[in-house]
Amino acid sequence: MTQAIALITGASRGLGAALAEALAPTHHIVAVARTTGALEELDDRIRAAGGEATLAPMDITTDAAMQQLCRSIHDRWGGLALWLHTAVQPSPLSPIAHAALKEVERTSAVNHLATARLITYVAPLLGRTGRAVFFDDPRGGEAFHGAYGSSKAAQIALARSWAAETVRTGPQVRILEPRPMATALRAKFHPGEDRSALAQPADEAARLLPRILDPQD
Repeated sequence: MTQAIALITGASRGLGAALAEALAPTHHIVAVARTTGALEELDDRIRAAGGEATLAPMDITTDAAMQQLCRSIHDRWGGLALWLHTAVQPSPLSPIAHAALKEVERTSAVNHLATARLITYVAPLLGRTGRAVFFDDPRGGEAFHGAYGSSKAAQIALARSWAAETVRTGPQVRILEPRPMATALRAKFHPGEDRSALAQPADEAARLLPRILDPQD
């Protein structure tokens, strides 16, 4: 295989799926998500457009599964050119004083702790020349977003530290901020919102792709 390999965690829907389709003409996509059916639909679209994907239906919070995935990537392809981390766990909007602890823990497990483990496993696959991209959603400190906002802020803090640590050694680490999009995640936070003014994930993927791929960005 001569195509570069791109790992996308959270690839089944929204921005992750849109980025997978946008990258498929130039990259072999390793698509990770919990929902098998949505991954299969993504695979159909990629193959219809002439691309190829490897589907990995698994939960990023399952440590053994992530270790096995990264070992399989190493054994099959030797490494990665790109890792796009779009996986995210929402939580019900709630005053933090009334937030259910299980929701806080679940959100932290996906958005923060799983990211920390994945960085450890994916970094060797990216080596000096690969690139990791994270997507910020700055809601830390917003009313009723305590669980989600704090976990997402923690994720981005990890990414910023990793970026600072690898300036000289690689891999490149980038943090991009997508525009508000008409996704299922946003619908959970803003039910009844007029979605006509929101960006579509495919359009946002097209806007962000040059920044993801530009080596000088």
